[in-house]
Amino acid sequence: MTIPVNVIDHPLIKHKLSLVRSRSTAPDSFRRLIREISWLMAYELTRDLPLEQVTVDTPVASAAVPMLSGKAPCIVSVLRAGNGMLDGFLEVLPSAAVGHIGLVRDPSTLAVSEYYFKMPADIAERRAIIVDPMLATGHSAVAAVRRVLECSVGKLQYACLLAAPEGIAALQAAYTEVEIHTASIDDRLNEYGYIVPGLGDAGDRLFGTT
Repeated sequence: MTIPVNVIDHPLIKHKLSLVRSRSTAPDSFRRLIREISWLMAYELTRDLPLEQVTVDTPVASAAVPMLSGKAPCIVSVLRAGNGMLDGFLEVLPSAAVGHIGLVRDPSTLAVSEYYFKMPADIAERRAIIVDPMLATGHSAVAAVRRVLECSVGKLQYACLLAAPEGIAALQAAYTEVEIHTASIDDRLNEYGYIVPGLGDAGDRLFGTT
């Protein structure tokens, strides 16, 4: 059974995402907004983190209180654009481990090839959250999910700012068990594999390149 896509439509996310879409938003503001949106998304994605009861001494008395149980998640950034979301997730989850996957897309064929892969040694003991701003054709998403699942992680979530219907369909066809979380499902892909209306190339806008 395919898990439904979770569209995180909080008003603050909608507002910030609208600013991100604008071509007039400068790289410094673009980076800040991506980090802020990611912070809000991380809050939603981690609602089901396990808790355990521990005893603490308040200034008044001892109390049994809930605290996070087990190891923190591993945030997996799909290079290079995923690093724009990574900072926001780490602000919410400062104890999280971090993994990186380097993927490059051929502009003519849209095929994906891997050039870098590095995960924490204990990733099998953690849940994983893959972060990449754009779920477009789905080729990079499928490749990233496949590699992370090879590490025997438990729960796996995929977080993006924008998703195209084509990318969602591709990822769900390949991996029905992966949760997809996005701030918006846009209309379609154009002939170059870009999301429409989208926000352009997230990596170029994050780092001021063309």
